[in-house]
Amino acid sequence: MFKDKILLITGGTGSFGNAIMNRFVNSDIKEIRIFSRDEKKQEDMRLSFNNPKIKFYIGDVRNYNSLSDVMKGVNYIFHAAALKQVPSCEFYPMEAVQTNILGAENVLNAAIANRVERVVVLSTDKAVYPINAMGMSKALMEKLMTAKARMQQERETILCATRYGNVMASRGSVIPLFVKQIKEGKPLTITDSAMTRFLMSLEDSVDLVLHAFKNGSQGDIFVQKSPASTIAVLAQALKELFKADNDIQFIGTRHGEKLYESLVSSEEMAKVDDSGSYFRIPLDDRDLNYAKFFVEGDKRSERIEDYTSHNTERLDVKGVKELLLKLDFIQGCLNGTISPTAGNRIAA
Repeated sequence: MFKDKILLITGGTGSFGNAIMNRFVNSDIKEIRIFSRDEKKQEDMRLSFNNPKIKFYIGDVRNYNSLSDVMKGVNYIFHAAALKQVPSCEFYPMEAVQTNILGAENVLNAAIANRVERVVVLSTDKAVYPINAMGMSKALMEKLMTAKARMQQERETILCATRYGNVMASRGSVIPLFVKQIKEGKPLTITDSAMTRFLMSLEDSVDLVLHAFKNGSQGDIFVQKSPASTIAVLAQALKELFKADNDIQFIGTRHGEKLYESLVSSEEMAKVDDSGSYFRIPLDDRDLNYAKFFVEGDKRSERIEDYTSHNTERLDVKGVKELLLKLDFIQGCLNGTISPTAGNRIAA
């Protein structure tokens, strides 16, 4: 499907972009275009991969013209550019609006104008029942995608989305922080011991995007079923892996944090397609003439449970340790080839 095609990744210098490179750079894909605003990360990536298939473009999703220029001749787009740190978006919500909403609008409009074949936008569990600025901005990004998908005609650009939970050992996430604290002999700072989060590997996130790419119809949103654990269990698993006896320090929840996350709302669960490992949330393609439609059996008259990090498969310490040992970041920290203070380039 990618043979002789051109793929564009916005925000492509993050760990998702690096993971896609590892998956595709030696395939028969024609070209991978990396679009981001960080020239240092682009140079690091250029030197790391040293492959003529990879082309680098400086730009910002906030600038429509730079997007339109880079999309000339592009077949497919993975839109990963975003502001994703919950606390920073809480303090600077307009920045989240500019990148996550208006930037996504620019990506979608430029893709449609340039007749790109297929676009997958990357969303988050925080977009479901959002309580923070990051989640709200991602929820509106999803709404932009579905609104534009309704207007697309046959053989025009296919727009779909993925929604996933925490990517383990991602840049700015809790696992590199815990490892750093373990290595430095400091207490592990836990917000709430009962807080749960979905646990996905970087490879899982790539698999989800590729599943959406291959199977998505207009306006679909895809979710991968994932296990979860409490923050306390995660901390204990890391302490045992590193044979550490660091103290635990409870610091309370940060701005905009939930006790648990939802990947599929109860309203979406009423119409979801379950394919085993994935949920597909189909586009609601009704128009505003609601009298023409009815809900057979009205499933929403019965409460359907959300799909959350509280009710998914819950891992114990042993299960979390087994999951962690599959991560290159953890293996590298254990054998000393990766520094936990280096900023984990292999996960975003």
